[in-house]
Amino acid sequence: MRHDSGSARSERETRFHELVTRRRPGMLRTAVLLAAGDSHLAEDLVQATLTRLYVGWAAFERAANPDAYIRRALVNALIDERRRVWRRREQTVAELPDQAAADVAGNPAGQAVRQALRELPPRMRAAVVFRYFYDLDVAATADALKCSEGTVKSQTARGLDRLRAALEQTPSPVSYVVEGARS
Repeated sequence: MRHDSGSARSERETRFHELVTRRRPGMLRTAVLLAAGDSHLAEDLVQATLTRLYVGWAAFERAANPDAYIRRALVNALIDERRRVWRRREQTVAELPDQAAADVAGNPAGQAVRQALRELPPRMRAAVVFRYFYDLDVAATADALKCSEGTVKSQTARGLDRLRAALEQTPSPVSYVVEGARS
C-alpha cells in the first residue's frame, strides 16, 4: 500500500512538473500584466499560484477549463497580495530608482500604460487585462473573475475611462494605446 501512495505522489508530481514547464511562461506574462509591469510582484503571484495549484491539484485536474482556472488563481493571488497589511502601508513612487534605463528610454508608452494600470484596483485591472490584452470575450472574462457579465462590462468601462484619463495627463504620446478600446 505504501508503494501505491508513493507511486500516486510521483505521478502527481510528474504532472505538476509538466504543467509548470508548459504553462509558467504564459502565467508570468499574465501576471506581469496583472501586476502592471511589476516583474517582482508578478514572480510572487506566479509562485503563490503554483503553490495553490499543487496543494489543490485534485480540484485543478477536475476543472473544465484549466486556462480559466489558472487565470482565476492569478487574480486571487493578486487580490490577496493587495490585502496584505504591509502593502497598505507601503508608499508608491512614480519612478523606481533601480529601474532599467532601457525600459524607460526604449518604451515610454509601455511604461505609461503600466503605470496607469498600476493605479487601477486589482479586479478592474484584471477585467481590462483579460478583455483587451488577451482578447477574452465578456463571458470568458466573467467566468475567469467569477462575476456577472454586467460587472465585467462596468469594470472594463470604468477601467478604460481611468486609463484614458491617466494617459491624457502623461507627456508622452500614448493616447493611441487605449483609443482602439473605445468601441
